[in-house]
Amino acid sequence: MSHAPALSVAEGVTLIGGGEVGPQALAAALALAPVVAAADSGADAALARGLVPRAVIGDLDSLSDDARARLAPVLHHVPEQDTTDFEKALARIAAPFVLAVGFAGPRLDHALAALNILARRVGPPTILLTEADAVLCCPPRVTADLPPGTRLSLFPMGPARAEAEGLLWPVEGIGFAPGGRIGTSNEISGPLRLAVEGQMLLILPLSELETARTIARAA
Repeated sequence: MSHAPALSVAEGVTLIGGGEVGPQALAAALALAPVVAAADSGADAALARGLVPRAVIGDLDSLSDDARARLAPVLHHVPEQDTTDFEKALARIAAPFVLAVGFAGPRLDHALAALNILARRVGPPTILLTEADAVLCCPPRVTADLPPGTRLSLFPMGPARAEAEGLLWPVEGIGFAPGGRIGTSNEISGPLRLAVEGQMLLILPLSELETARTIARAA
């Protein structure tokens, strides 16, 4: 279902959630996506770091009174309870890409829900950031030049298959599945050529965020 955008910009958006907002992930996001938005109590996390969101989207049930007062003109209340605040926000942002921080912990159920939303490709091309990783929904075709030894993980979100050149460990012929074989902690051995069928998450080190952004936007 399409929604009228709460925020429409020509630049990348850093979307801040109410979970753990690591300083390295936030700095990396802001360097590439200077426009700040927040999902519900992510607005409090933004204000605490001297950032003023251009839009605050969600059911707003965990937003502080102080943030509610300071950001009243940019609040976008979405009361339905069928989706998470992360999904509500992504569905109402029009931007070239979104870098999301504060959605991967400390609560595991919130992190799993965020990965589900990535796999369903809600909203603009989105990359979920932690202090260690950049996570995105893997497009059907990926071409990238990454330093040899770079960690690359493939995590299936449903039945999936892959073919690749430039990985240390072969992936051909594997029937990937969330309850079966997964592809964590592979390594780059040369120029990457990757073809994927099915829903698969691609995980790269945070240091390779620019490459992850290029891959996400090419999807």
